[in-house]
Amino acid sequence: MTQPKPLEIELMLPVKTYDIDFAGIVSNIVYVRWFEDMRLAMLDNSFPLAEQLQQGFAPIVLQTKIDYKQSIVLGDRPIGKMWVESLESLRWVVSGEIVTGDKISAIGQQMGIFVNLETKKPIKIPERMQQSYATAIA
Repeated sequence: MTQPKPLEIELMLPVKTYDIDFAGIVSNIVYVRWFEDMRLAMLDNSFPLAEQLQQGFAPIVLQTKIDYKQSIVLGDRPIGKMWVESLESLRWVVSGEIVTGDKISAIGQQMGIFVNLETKKPIKIPERMQQSYATAIA
């Protein structure tokens, strides 16, 4: 059994009929949505978005990279995993994978920052997020 990664979550990713493209496989854009779902689920465990908004800031995704490894079709039961790869002064990076059965369907990363919602300017990684990450890697 492998050691959990920092703030790692696991999420069932249901395949809906509207996720399927003309070729009969899950559309690439659905993976982007799934990465967003996983990131928000991870935040819910350590620092829910609603609390961030109340405090006047929010995470902003600057980049999403996904490598598609194996197609997913209707009837598959993919599972997504996501964890914090790194936290710097201003920037965060999360990594994730989508697994179907015993095969990796996709791997990817998102990189972003936190911004003050009033000024729209970057802020340092919030203390609560830093503490959650530090506890997870200790």
